[in-house]
Amino acid sequence: MVTVAVEREMADSELYQALGLQLASRRSTRKPQILSILPLVFDRIVKKNDTLIQSKQIKDIVSDFHGIKAPDLGIQQYLERIFTYSSCSPSCFVIARIYIDRLLKRQSMHLTSLNVHRLLITGIMVAAKFMDDAFFNNAYYARVGGISTKELNKLEMTFLFGLDFRVHVTTDTFSKYCLMLHAEAPGVLKIERSIQGCGVKGTWSKKDDTTFASTAAR
Repeated sequence: MVTVAVEREMADSELYQALGLQLASRRSTRKPQILSILPLVFDRIVKKNDTLIQSKQIKDIVSDFHGIKAPDLGIQQYLERIFTYSSCSPSCFVIARIYIDRLLKRQSMHLTSLNVHRLLITGIMVAAKFMDDAFFNNAYYARVGGISTKELNKLEMTFLFGLDFRVHVTTDTFSKYCLMLHAEAPGVLKIERSIQGCGVKGTWSKKDDTTFASTAAR
């Protein structure tokens, strides 16, 4: 039993390292691999649901998280912006994924281009409050997310009540989601390593910074 436990711990450690979850965002400028994987996963789900809704195969349930139209900023840019300016730990992105799954199932909602951005900023903020020793307040997260503080406060309460305030995540559940995320984008890690080997470095566009504020508020 001890051997099995040790092997499990080692396997989890290697998985977390592969996803970049062991990076301390406040001390590192490196982008964790989870930020390359999550956008692929969310984009796939959003495109599928948008198509099903347009063809009337499923019904979209309008919630507080819905915008009038989809923001211009893509999911990957949005997640990278949140990571850059919130300094939350990379694990918060996995926790947010778990929270969003729970919320969607409990409320019979579908992830779409109209609600994904608000669900992400709210889920990551709640995850940071649960996971991290230090975190920014709602007003700061609202600025990062491109919405008003008043709206984010409302979204946070809607999110928590939707979860029935069940924000605890077990180690087994966390590991399960890490495995799922790793499996859903098998080519990302190899591609990222190749890019890093070529010495290509990612930068945040100043143009995105100046045009971002209104993108999620539509």
